[in-house]
Amino acid sequence: MLQENKVKLSIIIPVYNEENYISKLFEQLKNFFNDKNIEIIFVNDGSFDNSKNLIKSFKDHNDYIFQYYFIDIKKNSGKGKAIQLGLNKSKGKYVLFLDADLELDTKDAFDMYQMIEDRKEIKCIFGSRYLTGKLKKNNYFFNNLVGKINSLIFNIFFLQSLTDVHCGLKIIHRDVLKKIKITLNDFGIELDLASQIVRNNFFIYEYGVSYYFRTKLQGKKITWLDGIKSLYYLFKIRFIDNDRYTNLSLIYSVIYMSYVGSYFGMGLGNTLFIMFFGIIGSIIGLNFFILSSSIIFLFIYIGSLFGQGNGKTLSVTVFFCFGIFIARYIKKYLFKSKVSKWF
Repeated sequence: MLQENKVKLSIIIPVYNEENYISKLFEQLKNFFNDKNIEIIFVNDGSFDNSKNLIKSFKDHNDYIFQYYFIDIKKNSGKGKAIQLGLNKSKGKYVLFLDADLELDTKDAFDMYQMIEDRKEIKCIFGSRYLTGKLKKNNYFFNNLVGKINSLIFNIFFLQSLTDVHCGLKIIHRDVLKKIKITLNDFGIELDLASQIVRNNFFIYEYGVSYYFRTKLQGKKITWLDGIKSLYYLFKIRFIDNDRYTNLSLIYSVIYMSYVGSYFGMGLGNTLFIMFFGIIGSIIGLNFFILSSSIIFLFIYIGSLFGQGNGKTLSVTVFFCFGIFIARYIKKYLFKSKVSKWF
């Protein structure tokens, strides 16, 4: 007879050249997570400093009772790949993702675990470096700006309100992880995880965490190139990695909204209206399938029958908003029905 899995929490920690920090991190883990029903999985991602030897030596300590595992990747493959291997090894009811660089507070990780344990309706909690109430040290304006811009773009694409989609500290229920498949091997994993969680209709809670930014001399690995790559990943996960119903709806909505835009302005203004309405159409197409999108188009058409000039613009805008409301209501009502894939 199979024994029930008693592992409550798996903590996955990818490591790449963090010899100056992981010993202190291990002490903090013993302080907050020293429980026999918790497993800690260090994944050495091709480190060429002393990180690997330090991680291996932790197993010989006799002052902890949690389960300890070590995975070694010979060649650096990226944070996403390291986490994938850690997930394959993990057995916990909850999985906590924690970076090894001590930029984030291990105490915050413990608080997030207690919250998700106490409130069974919560399936995902993401740390946020931008919510108030916690200590923060960050001298890099550009990195901070890129993080906020990417979070804004993600929110627009997925109709969310996350403040920090890139934060490496997060805890997720096993039921959620069973429904997603990570495809990105580098730092894009944060966007990959968030997008798949949202696509599977799980709500992401956020918790403000302390943040102690490192400099490049201290081992900071994220660069402006990663910021540029993240823009590509945002485009990919939203406009390419879709099922056929979403792609069909995307094309349909862009066409009819561009058509609506052609009725506004003249000359260059008309072209700008077509482009703007086409962008709005892409957002509609990503969040409403054919039938619910058609409801929005119907209300836009009804609105166009009223008024002239600015009055018609106002009428179309009002009916457009009303169409969105009706479409969302119908979509929610038919969520579990056989025709939901068309709404």
